[in-house]
Amino acid sequence: MKNLVKSIVVVMLVAFAAACADSSAITTSRQKAESDASSASAAAQSAEAAAQQAQAAAQKADAGAQDAADSSRRANDAVARLEAGFSSSVTK
Repeated sequence: MKNLVKSIVVVMLVAFAAACADSSAITTSRQKAESDASSASAAAQSAEAAAQQAQAAAQKADAGAQDAADSSRRANDAVARLEAGFSSSVTK
């Protein structure tokens, strides 16, 4: 009978130790998951900030392209007027 009780106590102690080990593994996994989630959140915020900066840069580039197109059009108009003036002075 004493051997049976000792065996049951040993089995219970082993089961308790296994449960504590599993709890520790679960706690460690939970902490790692929380850390990974926090890192993912920080990465998402960084990506959002980068996207906003890219959008602002694209808007500036569009404005610059429009300014360049306007400048080119004005230069072409000036050249056309100069050529017209030269042509009319030569034909007189």
